Amino acid sequence: MTQSHQAPHIPVMLDEVLEALQPVDGGLYVDGTFGAGGYTRGILAAADCTVIAIDRDPTAIARGQALVTEFAGRLTLVEGCFGDMLKLVSDLLADRGRAGVDGVVFDVGVSSMQIDEAERGFSFQKDGPLDMRMGAEGLSAADVVNDFDEQDLARIIAVYGEEKRARAVAKAIVAARGEARIERTLALAGVVESVIHRRPQDKIHPATRTFQALRIFVNDELGELARGLSAAEHLIVEGGRLAVVTFHSLEDRVVKRFLTARTGRGARANRYMPERDEAVPSFFEIAHKARRAGDSEVDINPRSRSAKLRLAARTAAGALPLDLKGLGMRPVPSLDGGIA
Repeated sequence: MTQSHQAPHIPVMLDEVLEALQPVDGGLYVDGTFGAGGYTRGILAAADCTVIAIDRDPTAIARGQALVTEFAGRLTLVEGCFGDMLKLVSDLLADRGRAGVDGVVFDVGVSSMQIDEAERGFSFQKDGPLDMRMGAEGLSAADVVNDFDEQDLARIIAVYGEEKRARAVAKAIVAARGEARIERTLALAGVVESVIHRRPQDKIHPATRTFQALRIFVNDELGELARGLSAAEHLIVEGGRLAVVTFHSLEDRVVKRFLTARTGRGARANRYMPERDEAVPSFFEIAHKARRAGDSEVDINPRSRSAKLRLAARTAAGALPLDLKGLGMRPVPSLDGGIA
């Protein structure tokens, strides 16, 4: 396998994440997005600590068993969504006699392993079933493409893909599926390309935004991120660290707004917000601005070019209620047919 195929599997900004988490002997950390295990391995190698790692993908859990064996007694793998982290981790904490964890890391979005596997249906460059589910349950992208009405498709593609021609794409999808169900990734990519023609100066494939939108919707990625951040707020002990790596503006916007509200910067910056004396900041930011990968890392791992790392440390204040509207969540059709 060539270096270009291997590069996406490198954990992004690993050194910066470890510097922020500051793993210590006896510490307990949560890797909310285990994937290929890069951050988990880094944490376990940095100190004589333990890690609880979560992934909704059963394939990732199966592959991670070798790491469990390598770090015998120090790694626990949990299959589930990191949005359910509070429930997934609470019993494990009780078994260990712990009140909380010393740090949480998230690497948000689809993993390079999932993209590389054509049968998972994430890539518009490889033919495979139009699936896109990170887990093994729920509606697939094919279900959404073939069964949702044109208006709902357009809204999903516009909101989660930030596609300016979302209505035209949705109309083309509905017309194409009238001839035959759209069941393959390249078939959908072809439909999108029939509407959005690639120009020589375009840096991304015409289907990029549509595929992103479907993936985010099918996996409720932004909802998972919001719930995961809230769970981390409940789980991290005073002085513990939170590190979140995102890869596009929708994800980063949620993290930025969450930390703005939790650090109290939002109340100070917005004169229209009511005074809330009881809202003591639950985090303080380690770095005010998002960190970016250095040139040397981007050269080795091109995936890191779009990554942003936001860092915060927990205060002694209680956790605040989760306000999805305050995080900028826009209404889209829900997986069960309503509006989320």
